[in-house]
Amino acid sequence: MRKVFIETKRLNIFEVLPDEIDEIIELESHPEIRDFIWIGTNEEHLSEINDINHLLLVFYNKDNTEIKGYALIRLDFKSNVFEIRRIAITDRGKGLGKESMKALIKYAFEETDTNRLWLDVYPDNLKGINLYEGLGMHRDGVLRQNYRDKRGYLDQIIYSILRSEYEKA
Repeated sequence: MRKVFIETKRLNIFEVLPDEIDEIIELESHPEIRDFIWIGTNEEHLSEINDINHLLLVFYNKDNTEIKGYALIRLDFKSNVFEIRRIAITDRGKGLGKESMKALIKYAFEETDTNRLWLDVYPDNLKGINLYEGLGMHRDGVLRQNYRDKRGYLDQIIYSILRSEYEKA
């Protein structure tokens, strides 16, 4: 029996198994998602699964029959930083992004020694920006024209939340 890593009201979150990587790549490549995240290769995702500094997580509906999303976390144990490198949800607009983000934030601050949780978002990902701001994350700044893709040079907006801010809320 596979152990649930994090449980929410509607989701069971597990560490990704190697045989789920193709589904993760398919999710990353979805037309509504691919402009907002970097698409990994099978080899890169397998490396993340085997790296203690990364958590590759998959979100299933409660009956564990359908993938609803995934997240890639990078852990910096020296500085106690929890970086959400990627997060994607299949059924957009149903609150699953908020539910999974709340669960990841809670996990970071209540189950690990995390001092700072952060992520970056492209300026045209308005749903993501609204979500992060709605969760009380702080807009730290903008890395101007920091990433180049088919759309050109893109800014990356940095959002974070500190342990002290989490504990106050």
